[in-house]
Amino acid sequence: MMTFPIPVVAHRPQIGPGSQPVDDEVLVTLDVPNDVHAYRPPLSELDAPPEVAGPALDFLRELLAALRESESLLTQPRRFSLLAYPPAVRAEINELLGEGEVAVMSAAGLRAQETAFTGIWRVRGEGIDDVEASAFPLALRELALARTMPPEAAAPPPGLMNAPALYHEIRSLSGIWRPGRPARVINLSLLPATPDDLAWLDEELGRISFSVLSRGFGNCRITATAHPHVWWVQYFNNMEKLILNSIEIVDVPAVALAAAEDHEATVERLDEWIASIESAREN
Repeated sequence: MMTFPIPVVAHRPQIGPGSQPVDDEVLVTLDVPNDVHAYRPPLSELDAPPEVAGPALDFLRELLAALRESESLLTQPRRFSLLAYPPAVRAEINELLGEGEVAVMSAAGLRAQETAFTGIWRVRGEGIDDVEASAFPLALRELALARTMPPEAAAPPPGLMNAPALYHEIRSLSGIWRPGRPARVINLSLLPATPDDLAWLDEELGRISFSVLSRGFGNCRITATAHPHVWWVQYFNNMEKLILNSIEIVDVPAVALAAAEDHEATVERLDEWIASIESAREN
């Protein structure tokens, strides 16, 4: 089992990527949690002073207008820097957007947290404090795509079962996969593999400090290997037991992405949330 650097935090029910299984039959067979969480608006006291609340609400209106002009979070991402806003306004924007299911961290110091609105991200790093509307934060996607092929593994130790063959298959797929192609998935949970197999495969695929946690369907932990386009994707139940262990060869695993249908739902929910804030502040 691979370690994961992002701590598991208390879940706040939301909806978004990862809330639906990719393959119902396999996931049910493997006892993946089946509690699909419904969207709830962010929790906010709405007690900020006018000089803070006004600019924050204006930003939400600007964000909503941009989403309405965009046809897709995947093909028409939008990014807004918050660096020009005072810290109190940024904090209010954070509170009004809430916190969603997916968190991303990288060794480069760039990190992202999905908001309560699927496909709307808070992206932070050195000199960066953005709100981004996209399927996955663009700068982090670029980091993931920048991996280069590491040297080939040395001869495996004796006694391994399937790890050497799996390693060569994964390495070959890594070398030929290109963005836009369908994901290739190797379900390790359904293959005969010893703990020594998995430990050797983990070591030889390597890792980079780029990790994703999605809490939309159980806890899904995604770790980038050192090989281009290759990810460990692991599902855990509420007892932190590994129940689905797979390798995906893709630009970003689908469980971490906002789906195409999320765009319309996010526009509707953000519109309703702005209206409810306006109504609450008028009363």
